[in-house]
Amino acid sequence: MASISAEEAARTLLEQCLEGRAWERALLEPLVTEPESALLVRVVAEGLGDRFEKRLCDAYADIFCEAIARKRGGVEAGELRERYERVRRARRFDGDAGAVKDVYVLSRVTLGADVAVTSVMMDAARRRFPGARVHFVGPRKSWEMFAGEPGLVHDAVEYGRGGGLEGRLAVWERLKEVCGAEAAITIDPDSRLTQLGLLPVCAEGDYYFFESRAYGGESAETVGELARRWARETFGVEGARAFLRPAEAVGPEGEITVSLGVGENRAKGLSAEFERRLVKELARRGRVLLDKGAGGQEAARAESAAAGLDVAMWEGSFAGFAARIARSRLYVGYDSAGGHVAAASGVRMVSVFAGYAGERMFERWKPWGEGERRVVKVAPGEDEDAVWRRVVGALG
Repeated sequence: MASISAEEAARTLLEQCLEGRAWERALLEPLVTEPESALLVRVVAEGLGDRFEKRLCDAYADIFCEAIARKRGGVEAGELRERYERVRRARRFDGDAGAVKDVYVLSRVTLGADVAVTSVMMDAARRRFPGARVHFVGPRKSWEMFAGEPGLVHDAVEYGRGGGLEGRLAVWERLKEVCGAEAAITIDPDSRLTQLGLLPVCAEGDYYFFESRAYGGESAETVGELARRWARETFGVEGARAFLRPAEAVGPEGEITVSLGVGENRAKGLSAEFERRLVKELARRGRVLLDKGAGGQEAARAESAAAGLDVAMWEGSFAGFAARIARSRLYVGYDSAGGHVAAASGVRMVSVFAGYAGERMFERWKPWGEGERRVVKVAPGEDEDAVWRRVVGALG
């Protein structure tokens, strides 16, 4: 075991968990050093979480409680695990709503999840605790999607998604500082900030945890629908809904908004030829506004798809593009944040959904909201011509 590489250790650890075998603790040794611990998150945590199975949530908690204890002196893995077992049980708020002065809602960090899930929690919090200040706790990039909403407060907590476990644990003290206020509760929608509920950030009785990876069991509901159900069972709020209210930004508009972003997961996208074909077809149908994303390869792909076409390009913040999605008549893109924005805004949309880890991941992350939503599900290895015909059919 001493000679095993960190990548091999991560893949073996994931394989053991998926197969239901006892995982070997020796595999953690190369995965708790830096920067190799990034593999523990990218391969193991995401590989387990994307299946949406309770037994894999158990495996995740066992592994990461142990890893956190090894990274943080004075932290006991067993205590973290026992606490997690308690807080994962959904319980109803039965206190005095008028006595709650602040509600801290933790960001999911990814933009699409903050629209589909976190905003549902904020809507429920505003309605259940009308006299309280509702705080969005998370990165500025996510906050910008809600910055125009009156009454919401932003507590900035920046989180590096690409680094190792050490960097991800660095936000723990800041979270305890923010969420430890008196007469307050914290709502955790399965946030990366707490390593999916493992890090205690406030008194246990003031903490409400939505374990999105296990809640809903075998159902085919989306995470947005599950968040709404959890809000009803926990806070008695009926019909909590996803929303966004980005601050305005200067830039071009489009009848048809398009994103080729895949959130650093290229398996979610199709070929450059397909993307070129798609943008060309949409440009025939109306004025297209194509997002260049975060730059780099994503921007290069967008530019290649639009080369020589009468297509406007968006180069600003995602929040600014989200505002354009909400005003467009049609949104088209892969499984990414833009689809959740369109769904929450009631905009007609076509989502090309590829690269999912399993059937339940597809069901959970389908866009959910008002408006016409057509999802083109791409099977692994499916011929792109067949996908193209279904996309054209979905466009109508």
